[in-house]
Amino acid sequence: MLEYCIRAAGPDDLDGARAVMLDTVYRDFGTGYVPHWHGDIVDPAAAYLAPARHTLLVALDPEDGAVVATGALDSRGPAHPPNPRCVAERFPSGETAQLRRIYVRPEHRRRGLARRLVAELLAFAAADGGYRAVYLHTDPAVEGAEPFWRSLGKVVLDEREEPAGGQGIIHFEIPMGR
Repeated sequence: MLEYCIRAAGPDDLDGARAVMLDTVYRDFGTGYVPHWHGDIVDPAAAYLAPARHTLLVALDPEDGAVVATGALDSRGPAHPPNPRCVAERFPSGETAQLRRIYVRPEHRRRGLARRLVAELLAFAAADGGYRAVYLHTDPAVEGAEPFWRSLGKVVLDEREEPAGGQGIIHFEIPMGR
């Protein structure tokens, strides 16, 4: 079994991390790059490396050192809109560690990378001392996303169950002590 290196991203990792993220939003989400939603992908240094309470992790291929997976955390809670008001109120900015960009290249999936990235991000959030909750949302249309996140956290709102269906997003709280 390959032993991937997972570490905090540095400046030399940003092009590889950005490529993993952009490939994912085009291939898996089908949205492509949307500036309002994906500004952190274009400038991950400003989004994750500069702020003290934020981080970007990368997983490196043991054979060639290429970035094959990403995971990020920031202190911005979900905004309303586009997220439901009840979710934004439950997870306020500054008190909420939001997991973002947990992306793994298809040929490296099913090897535990996402789970390892999440464990490292939860440890980062716990060490910060200022976060009271860990939040994330996922698109259940992405293959494997919903069962993966259900295995790690608790659904706080499944928009598919709302009268109008919302955006079809599932919102989760992940226990920090996991």
